[in-house]
Amino acid sequence: MSRTLHVANQPGTGPWRVDPGLAISASALILVGLVMVASASISIADGKFASSLHFFWRQSAALAVGIACGTVVALIDPRYWQRFATVVLFAGIAALSAVLIPGLGLEANGAVRWLDLGVVTFHPGEAMKIVFVVYLAAYLAQQGEKVRLYGRYALVPIAVFCLVGVLLLAEPDFGTVVVLGLTLVGMLFIAGVPFRTFAAWSAALAIAMAVLAVTEPYRLRRLLTFLAPFEAPYGDGFQLVQALIAIGRGEWFGAGLGGSVQKLFYLPAAHTDFLFAVVGEELGFVGMAAVIVAFTVLIFRAFAIAGRAIECGQPFNAHLAYGLGLSLGVQAWINIGVNIGALPTKGLALPFMSYGGNNLVASCLALGLLVRIDREARGEGGDAR
Repeated sequence: MSRTLHVANQPGTGPWRVDPGLAISASALILVGLVMVASASISIADGKFASSLHFFWRQSAALAVGIACGTVVALIDPRYWQRFATVVLFAGIAALSAVLIPGLGLEANGAVRWLDLGVVTFHPGEAMKIVFVVYLAAYLAQQGEKVRLYGRYALVPIAVFCLVGVLLLAEPDFGTVVVLGLTLVGMLFIAGVPFRTFAAWSAALAIAMAVLAVTEPYRLRRLLTFLAPFEAPYGDGFQLVQALIAIGRGEWFGAGLGGSVQKLFYLPAAHTDFLFAVVGEELGFVGMAAVIVAFTVLIFRAFAIAGRAIECGQPFNAHLAYGLGLSLGVQAWINIGVNIGALPTKGLALPFMSYGGNNLVASCLALGLLVRIDREARGEGGDAR
């Protein structure tokens, strides 16, 4: 890797089995997320299910599943992920394709993104955020030198991204396409793709995203609304206006836990996409800053773990840790940007915090992978070169 992010990389010592910063930041985000989901969803849960903690208990159950899955992943030798990365990719593509088959995919709010598995619903797009990173890490670990010397070798993962992107856009799920695209660009940059090639492909990706944004009517409306939300405060700009009101009302220290007014049927998706706005209203600027700091620490530690993997001669682990850090960071950045009015509205959850079992389990899986990579770099899990 010719471009690596060198950060402080002292591993946890003593009784710690995982990187302390990673564990503390992720735990803080999860716990604050549970509290805020309970607070943000009380009104809608009481009205729809006659149980004010309905969403809290479902999120807690998803967290239990996520912790179990993350623990299992942390016990698996990363070499298996590297060996079967292509198989995992094909499985992810098959799941995305199955969503589009009439009778299999579940529709909600005009989008078909879920598969009904009986007890639970499965969102292949959330899984693809990890599957794609695993595949790309394996590809870069195998073809890294060629990717650095000859930019054309980057065409293979770009072609895979285009295929996955077409399937996601058919649902439609533009937000996940953006996350995968930015993660791809970041991983290729860190891998050392020649700058001219990197700049050319980045520009092409940006143009493609822009074209997709303006050619679909509902995406174009979102973009125009983002530019002037208060011109349609009761129409297309309603969500953003309510989010900004919530954040503004919170001021420095917030209205207090449970004190949000906007969550009372004013702010749509208060416990999902716009949870950060409720954090701003109830915990104020200080609460929002604390969440941003926690995400910053989490991403910083993921990059530090990647740096340790490089030093230990574990390229797949390093690329995987960089990719997971980028993916989580991009999702958090987009969600927070949407909530504060810095980015157009997209249906992306805030990792570890927003209500949604699929997103929470996927985030826990990413955390489990990072824990395992950290153990490998510290020599506790065997050599995974």
